[in-house]
Amino acid sequence: MIFITAKFRVRPEDADSWPEISREFTDATRAESGCLWFDWSRSLDDPTEYVLVEAFRDDDAAAAHVTSDHFAAAQRSLPPHLVETPRIVNVTVPQDDWSELGEMAVEQPR
Repeated sequence: MIFITAKFRVRPEDADSWPEISREFTDATRAESGCLWFDWSRSLDDPTEYVLVEAFRDDDAAAAHVTSDHFAAAQRSLPPHLVETPRIVNVTVPQDDWSELGEMAVEQPR
């Protein structure tokens, strides 16, 4: 899978509204057949920073994402709300879902 994490620094006046500002892009991306997940989180240390964790089935799915109409629309609509170019980590990993964090295994009640 293609695993991507990106950090978005949002203009302070838009930070509380970012979930709605990015909603159309988020919903359209989640509807893509090759999207495994597309999840936003807000930083606990910086309320203007949002972290996007996304994954796509394979190179073809990632290519379909970045060539989609909704991606092109986001390239126009999202940057005016940002204070800097988003930072990204993009890797290919040999799995297709989350793995368990064994070091913090939770015992299930019997």
